[in-house]
Amino acid sequence: MTVYWAPLNKGHTSSRLAACSSWPPSDGMAFPAGFGWGASTAAYQVEGGWDADGKGPSVWDTFTHQGGERVFKNQTGDVACGSYTLWEEDLKCIKQLGLTHYCFSLSWSRLLPDGTTGFINQKGIDYYNKIIDDLLANGVMPIVTLYHFDLPQALENKGGWLSEAIVESFDKYARFCFSTFGDRVKQWITINEPNVFALLAYDLGIFPPGIPHVGTGGYQAAHNLIKAHARSWHSYNSLFRREQKGMVSLAIFAPWVEPADPNSVSDQEAAKRAIAFSLDFFAKPIFTDGDYPEVVKSQIAFMSKKQGYPSSRLPEFTEEEKRMIKGTADFFALHYYTTRLVKYQENKKGELGFLQDVEIEIFPDPSWISLGWIYVVPWGIRKLLKYIKDTYNNPVIYITENGFSQGDPASLDDTQRWEYFRQTFQELFKAIQLDKVNLKIYCAWTLLDNFEWNDGYSKRFGLFHVDFEDPARPRVPYTSAKEYAKIIQNNGLEDHL
Repeated sequence: MTVYWAPLNKGHTSSRLAACSSWPPSDGMAFPAGFGWGASTAAYQVEGGWDADGKGPSVWDTFTHQGGERVFKNQTGDVACGSYTLWEEDLKCIKQLGLTHYCFSLSWSRLLPDGTTGFINQKGIDYYNKIIDDLLANGVMPIVTLYHFDLPQALENKGGWLSEAIVESFDKYARFCFSTFGDRVKQWITINEPNVFALLAYDLGIFPPGIPHVGTGGYQAAHNLIKAHARSWHSYNSLFRREQKGMVSLAIFAPWVEPADPNSVSDQEAAKRAIAFSLDFFAKPIFTDGDYPEVVKSQIAFMSKKQGYPSSRLPEFTEEEKRMIKGTADFFALHYYTTRLVKYQENKKGELGFLQDVEIEIFPDPSWISLGWIYVVPWGIRKLLKYIKDTYNNPVIYITENGFSQGDPASLDDTQRWEYFRQTFQELFKAIQLDKVNLKIYCAWTLLDNFEWNDGYSKRFGLFHVDFEDPARPRVPYTSAKEYAKIIQNNGLEDHL
């Protein structure tokens, strides 16, 4: 495996690229035939109808109703984009773009109000059946996520993802969904961004339930998330795959990272640890051998001993669990937004915390353009894709989230944002053509401006503008939506690099 840690700049030309006499292509940048172009949403962020038609409360319902400025201006997803009653308007947007794929999540508590199959909400089934049937009738393939941060409150009351019992609960929920929708859904994502979710919800307490367990909770939740995913993959594999012929994976969030000083060995090692703790923490167990990366285990064990713990704060998988976890993904679903620089930061005082365990400091290059927490580094996505190809045996990759926020929500002309998208597509094209990355689908985040978690409605990632002051929640295309539609129609970019 070769990992290129030295930074590339936007004008970088690799030796392979320079050696390719037909580069750049004279006929533009056409993606492979059959390449999938999509957009993504998540149930709590768009649906609204938080207590409509028998839906039970999720942890985000509870969390946002508690107030306390944990969300921008105490905003909630009670109405959001109103997609629960305005699905036909969403479908118009999807058709206007010409999407081939639409990635959306199911609300666990809309289907199973208390999180169990003890009571099944038929109105929830009807809602998602309509979405799936309407998509297929319009030639759009659904990619369905079972869990996107919105645990039923009833299960959180029993310990949530910190409890081993959640593994069984999730597996039963997954089986219910496979049985109910799997005759039409062929691409499943079990859990969205487990690495982000575990850290923000159960370690830092920024996400619900809002109770920090710094240094311990995130690892415990991650442990259960991995086991829950693996159990549900096996359920699909043994009970549904032969008849339904679908695929199952989970979606991992990962930034690309570069050593702050590419000539510093300590910074190079820090960058490797950063990738190990973010991407490989979940990818290695699932795609290779069923266990965490060695550097993750040794680093947390060392810190735990330094802090006086009798054993590592990272739970261990049994040999039986490792066998269960290994190989439980049919494709690699990736979320990329940004890149960071990394330098070694020794944890001299033995402080608890995720970055303290990794012993790194992360920061952007001051020359990079900032869009909130996102720094625009299109070349980072190519390097990340190459890393995944080299590390995980060239898997089929779906990018199920990637995007940028619109700086001026009052303006529908987001030409600058579209330029960032265009640069990203250039890098994806290079990854496919030059690096031979097996990328099959790209989904932009997101179809609609929506509830962006702790940022409420202050961040606008939608291809379509939503007026949250208007009860009708009208959807109006940004410039980027119109340009993305052209990309889809042409299956690529017409311009050169």
